[in-house]
Amino acid sequence: MSKSIVITVPHALGKDEAQRRIALEIDQLKSAYGDKLTESEVNWRGDVAMVRIVAVAQEVKAQIDVAAESVRLEIILPWLLASIAGKIEALITTTARDKLAIAHTPSPGQG
Repeated sequence: MSKSIVITVPHALGKDEAQRRIALEIDQLKSAYGDKLTESEVNWRGDVAMVRIVAVAQEVKAQIDVAAESVRLEIILPWLLASIAGKIEALITTTARDKLAIAHTPSPGQG
């Protein structure tokens, strides 16, 4: 049985900057882990990203809604990952808060 995680992260960046940072982070993750993924798709429709990742025969789907003052992520984990949903949620929440912080300084080589 699959498990849904919903995370809402407030920010003070404005919609465009938040979306830019999210798109950059997705691109960096694809570069870092692309060789381990069977498939990965990201389709932006306005301020909503639909994400689909397949690895080790497991499919993860996510929807990222970017608003002017918050970002909402809804992630559907397959049954195999459902047992560690709490750890995944904590990691994604921490990463999202870091990337959407006003004082965020990109690592060397990032835009």
